[in-house]
Amino acid sequence: MLSDTTEVGRAARPSPSMVDHFDRLPESLLLLVLNRLGDVKALGRCSAVSKRFSSLVPLVESVVVRVDCVISGDDDDPAASIAAPASSSSATTAASSAGSKPRGVVAHLFKLLLSSIILRPIQVIQQLIGLKRVILAEVSHHSPGEVLRCFTELRRLRIELPGGELGVDRGALLKWKAEFGSSLESCVILGATSFRRCDDSEAEESDSADSERDPNYGTDDQGSIPESFYTNGGLKLRVVWTITSLIAASARHYLLQQIVAEHPTLESLVLTDVDGQGMLCMGKEQLTEFRRSPIAPSTSSANRTQVPALNMKLWYAPRLKLASGYVMEGATLVAIRPIDWPIKKETTEAFIASAFDEPFGEAARAMVKRRTYLLEMNPF
Repeated sequence: MLSDTTEVGRAARPSPSMVDHFDRLPESLLLLVLNRLGDVKALGRCSAVSKRFSSLVPLVESVVVRVDCVISGDDDDPAASIAAPASSSSATTAASSAGSKPRGVVAHLFKLLLSSIILRPIQVIQQLIGLKRVILAEVSHHSPGEVLRCFTELRRLRIELPGGELGVDRGALLKWKAEFGSSLESCVILGATSFRRCDDSEAEESDSADSERDPNYGTDDQGSIPESFYTNGGLKLRVVWTITSLIAASARHYLLQQIVAEHPTLESLVLTDVDGQGMLCMGKEQLTEFRRSPIAPSTSSANRTQVPALNMKLWYAPRLKLASGYVMEGATLVAIRPIDWPIKKETTEAFIASAFDEPFGEAARAMVKRRTYLLEMNPF
């Protein structure tokens, strides 16, 4: 009889291979892992693993939403559309996996996506954020606002759009970074008509050519804008770069209202794109101001924030060679502040120095050593 009881006890005792070691981990450690994971698609899959994971995912504080595509939602209303983070298992509802799609539907959606990106670049941003309804639910397409709705402790958010809104010529460069509260606080724009890497022999030849072309080359008087800059369309091009960058930034800002309002714990928000063309940043104090003070919509467009009157500092170099081996033709740097915000040299240089990753940061630091030109722009 004792032998039978012993056998029953052995049978009831789980073998070491059956123990789920994840169940032995404290929730604080699991949350640390999930915060390092960050990607909303991966978090959505994790929420479907177990009830414990499903209860922990909404407590994640750091989330990255990578928007894969834009799909037109309503032929009568170009603004009605969805953004698709392509979450195979949404963190909110653990949606079912993608089903099969008719080939004709795919082709139609591709055409709509292509026309949106090429023909309506600014409206593409509007199609990505703040959307009210889900279309094609069977393929698990959700707007960023819908995907993020389940996160109750969200503190750090990064949203990546599928591409920059601004078209530039092949080989040209245009990058911007803007900080917002309830309105624009600062913006830095870096542009060049050509950005490329040059080899050593080309660098030696260009040094000689530059010294012959420019009598001030290699002296402290670099940075003067040549007269041709005003007559060959150079100035007009820089004005277009500046205005379109500010429009793109203010459009992104305007469409973040719903996400910011729904997440009062949010302390850091970055809205960028996979091309690295533009980045909108908001810190804790700026987000608090954004919630407290109503934003002013643009008087010329209902889909973006009003850009205030601005002071601008402009630096220009016909040709800029970088120590990293890159060459910029027609290099231009613009630092922007609202006209009622004083432009302090220390603050401006600190913001510029941290605005771009390398080698673009190197270019920005080199540009601010050149001659400075002051400009003003009216609100729009």
